[in-house]
Amino acid sequence: MTTEVRRLRNYINGEFRDAADGRTIDVVNPVTEEVYATSPLSGQADVDAAMEAAAAAFPAWRDTTPAERQKALLKIADAFEERAEDLIAAESENTGKPIGLTRSEEIPPAVDQIRFFAGAARLLEGRSAGEYMEGLTSIVRREPVGVCAQVAPWNYPLMMAVWKFAPALAAGNTVVIKPSDTTPASTVLMAEIMGQILPKGVFNVLCGDRDTGRAMVEHPTPAMASITGSVRAGMQVAESASKDVKRVHLELGGKAPVVVFEDADIAKTVAGVSEAGFFNAGQDCTAATRVLVHESIHDEFVTALAKAAADTKTGQPDDEDVAYGPLNNVNQLKQVSGFIDRLPAHAKVEAGGHRVGDKGYFYAPTVVSGLKQDDEIIQNEVFGPVITVQSFSDEKQAVEYANGVDYALASSVWTQNHSRAMRMSKSLDFGCVWINTHIPLVAEMPHGGFKKSGYGKDLSAYGFEDYTRIKHVMTSIED
Repeated sequence: MTTEVRRLRNYINGEFRDAADGRTIDVVNPVTEEVYATSPLSGQADVDAAMEAAAAAFPAWRDTTPAERQKALLKIADAFEERAEDLIAAESENTGKPIGLTRSEEIPPAVDQIRFFAGAARLLEGRSAGEYMEGLTSIVRREPVGVCAQVAPWNYPLMMAVWKFAPALAAGNTVVIKPSDTTPASTVLMAEIMGQILPKGVFNVLCGDRDTGRAMVEHPTPAMASITGSVRAGMQVAESASKDVKRVHLELGGKAPVVVFEDADIAKTVAGVSEAGFFNAGQDCTAATRVLVHESIHDEFVTALAKAAADTKTGQPDDEDVAYGPLNNVNQLKQVSGFIDRLPAHAKVEAGGHRVGDKGYFYAPTVVSGLKQDDEIIQNEVFGPVITVQSFSDEKQAVEYANGVDYALASSVWTQNHSRAMRMSKSLDFGCVWINTHIPLVAEMPHGGFKKSGYGKDLSAYGFEDYTRIKHVMTSIED
């Protein structure tokens, strides 16, 4: 049987369009390795059109009341729930994610996050008005920044798009968003749904490759560029945006340390670490990929973690027993395999370390021990179902190893000692520190890192404020 190849299209100014020059990109299903769709390879003319539409729509959207924007976002959340099965199907085809897990673990949080920002639209806080100089009253206005150019990643195409458009729209901005070239389907479907609710030009989708994203960031119209992606991509965006002093919001890579002390419950910790390390095939910037275990329990922990890996299953999206699906694309499969192929002689593969099957980009749950702090696999992001294990002798060394990478997005500490947990949460140089858990996120709390993991926050009131600018207004109150 031949798979019917669908044609995905850009969404600009309330209309679905092909690329102006007709160029397309093949979109591959990572489960079957077959082309299931084509999407536009947008060029400069398409970028110009999208930016023009967003700029034209901005004044009217900016001037809507917070209540009006809240109403629109709540309608979008309701519509996403009504079209949940369609979104799940598109996301699974995009990524190969298990259908059941997408239904339970991604759609509900995404809808909740839209509703959170709908509420946030009506609760912008700031300093109270006051007389800070005799005869003069000062007030602070928070305003939308303008058109936002947004680039979403392929690991969570739907949810990361929500993280970007929801706060931007809630604050009164208009949006041009580009999904990854490997995962455009769910974002295009979102445009179809949102197009029934939002005015023309408020939300626009451009499909394309890195050059498309580069053209969006370099375009003179956007006041802000937001990207979730690799450190290299973030550095390029920051450099490009600096040429006309655009505001930049970066959520980049991660190399989360998982610090396990000798008093941790080994069974519970292994269960938590394996779930947080293998979820979404480890394609998560916050994944529990780098375990640091106290030397007194190292061997016991490694044995238990290797067994947990062996018991973890990857496979087809419709299999309810699988913990994760394939890697997203062939290049990612090569990257993950390359890390394992290049392991130093002192490393030991305790579980996995190989591709699964001969079709689809599936990779076995993998555990590697015997590693040193300066090993490549410790210092660089694998972004796959690979958990490394190192041992440490004391708290000081644990902190040194944990902080001894360029990334600083997320971390966790596993201990029953409250004082030690508090010391570690202070010492760990990461934007998030979980204690006796790893990977849960809530809309009310900020998500974002330090160092080469980027800057700016997603989620929470802090993430909302990132899409606003501050204006001081001072007026004389004297006759």
